[in-house]
Amino acid sequence: MNNLVTGGAGFIGTHLIKKLLNNDETVICIDNFYSGNKLNIEQFFSSKNFSFLEKDITETFNIKTDRVWHLACPASPRYYEKNPIKTAKINFTGTLNMLEIARKNNADFLLASSSEIYGNPEQSPQRENYNGSVNTLGKRSCYKEGKRIAETLCYDYLRTYNLNIKIARIFNTYGPNMMPKDGRVISNFITNAIQNKPLFINGDGSQTRSFCFIDDLIEGLFLFINSKSNGPINFGNPNEEYSIDDLAGIIINKLKSKSKKIKGSSINDEPIRRKPCIKKAIKTLDWFPKYPLDYGLEYTIKYLKDL
Repeated sequence: MNNLVTGGAGFIGTHLIKKLLNNDETVICIDNFYSGNKLNIEQFFSSKNFSFLEKDITETFNIKTDRVWHLACPASPRYYEKNPIKTAKINFTGTLNMLEIARKNNADFLLASSSEIYGNPEQSPQRENYNGSVNTLGKRSCYKEGKRIAETLCYDYLRTYNLNIKIARIFNTYGPNMMPKDGRVISNFITNAIQNKPLFINGDGSQTRSFCFIDDLIEGLFLFINSKSNGPINFGNPNEEYSIDDLAGIIINKLKSKSKKIKGSSINDEPIRRKPCIKKAIKTLDWFPKYPLDYGLEYTIKYLKDL
């Protein structure tokens, strides 16, 4: 099986590629290192089944492949807010270009969508049939609305060309290979706690996130792409929902850090509660995340300590 992985030098992409290579499949990794890290994929350069192309997916090109795993897009506000027009272009033009590659090859296509498509949800847990509550004009909208239009494009290709589309709505995921201070809460908190620096919290810290360990997510994505379902399907861990304030305390205690929690102003458009309903994943894929936060943090902390 020949696999094209866009955004392969990113956090999730690295773990996906590792599993594909362990399965003796061929991987073509595409990344432009806007938010990905070349160090993440250097471990694969010696593999005869791995090749790398430094490309921008907003430009057109042709590749022969059996499957497209479309992960390319900066997932952290630190990166996608830096150049919001570029972010929107990645989500629309980049997805369109990758769908064209899939169409020409009659390839399976998996879109790494996001829980951000639900916006600041008015229901919890969030189900796949919930259309969301999204501000189209906010600073985060380039990403939220970008992922929504990417999903729309995917379904248009399914209806128009009968393309085998898979839409995975990914909730907060963490684990080794996260970059220090990449703008995501777990890596930021761990990096600062290791250095006994303050842990900065937006608002009062009562906003919640549900944290899924990377190994669980990768297992779910493989079950999904080998299934008959097109989705969308939520991938997250509803049993591991924590307030940001509690998460900061857990990390400080695990590291026995001298860090203090510092609370600042709230961020406009920040979701108050993020918790997936995964009944569809359980029924359709027989998938349920098994790793608790305590287990996942041990591996993530070790990775960030060793950098």
